[in-house]
Amino acid sequence: MQRAYLDHNATSPLRQPVKAAMIEAWEVAGNPSSVHKEGREARALVEKARQQVADLVGGVARQVIFTSGASEANMLALTPHMKVEYQPDPASFLFMSAVEHPSVLSGGRFDAKARREIPVLPSGLVDLAALRQMLAAHDMQTGRPMIAVMAVNSETGVIQPVAEIAALAQEFNAYFHLDAVQAVGRISLDMAELGCTSLSLSAHKLGGPKGVGALIMAHEGTEPEPLITGGPQENRLRAGTENVAGIVGFGVACEEAGEDLRKPDGFGRLTVLRDHFEERLRALGPDVVIFGADAERVGNTSQFAIPGIKGEMALIRLDLAGVAVSSGSACSSGKVSASHVLLAMGYEPVIAGSAIRMSLGWSSKEPEIDALIEALEQICVKNSKNSLRGIEKGL
Repeated sequence: MQRAYLDHNATSPLRQPVKAAMIEAWEVAGNPSSVHKEGREARALVEKARQQVADLVGGVARQVIFTSGASEANMLALTPHMKVEYQPDPASFLFMSAVEHPSVLSGGRFDAKARREIPVLPSGLVDLAALRQMLAAHDMQTGRPMIAVMAVNSETGVIQPVAEIAALAQEFNAYFHLDAVQAVGRISLDMAELGCTSLSLSAHKLGGPKGVGALIMAHEGTEPEPLITGGPQENRLRAGTENVAGIVGFGVACEEAGEDLRKPDGFGRLTVLRDHFEERLRALGPDVVIFGADAERVGNTSQFAIPGIKGEMALIRLDLAGVAVSSGSACSSGKVSASHVLLAMGYEPVIAGSAIRMSLGWSSKEPEIDALIEALEQICVKNSKNSLRGIEKGL
């Protein structure tokens, strides 16, 4: 059975050019920190990838810090111990949106008493008025504030008002960390225009390898306190021998994603597929909920709920039907809890716990959308029959 993979926001399948480049890189024996020929060859591969990653977001290569993934990059960025022009300039409080990835919601290296969630509107957009009030009330005598917001929400696909947040950060002299994991390669990003202090990326969301990410600093001399100390790697900001093959794969994935954005339809073909899916989805019933539909969304993501159909059960049935999607629910020790994103948007736990997320990527095609819709139709039919039987038994 040909499976339909529609979970690119979780991880995107490895692109063939990435795989080929990584296989070649594995043949290079040297350590990038060694001065001999083999070491220089490895170093050249890392530095080429560093430039490829920077180019995708309009960054500067020497300000790219390679990490084991975006979670580590976020943890590295979220520290009170910041430097500006290489001199200490601490942050004393973290303001993070209520719909962030858990790696940001954990607060990084800020004390629990030194962080607060920024509420979001029912649309999923950050409440800018609330953020302004929080920043205005911050005591600058204790240190600068730091703002952490994801550019694109990983569940709903809602695009946050980055320019407006950056303007507030500038007005209140705040650091601004932008989690761009779900945005990069899907919308155009230019660090010279974004107004953020730092930006985190992940390779495997782009069709690159798992276990590789990056933190990119916007300005030279603006640095976080290292999270992993030891050797002088990554300009002394992240110790440990670089994952050469993974970094090479990351670079090629960024290059491929950039080429996709430059095509005549850009990322538009996925928006067409998403819109086609949602049109057919709405035809399943008048009560279908599409989360974040009132805001601007990235074109590859659709999170929805069909009232009366539990998300966990739908995922199992879809998987058995050969369709891979994910849920807005998080499983822990066998217990399903409603999505924190949807709860923050004001949805009731029953609806938030019924969420299903369909996300597209570089390999997505229309037959996969058809397979998902057909499987959902079968689930709805079966659910209706079960409901009817329940009514008949009650009679």
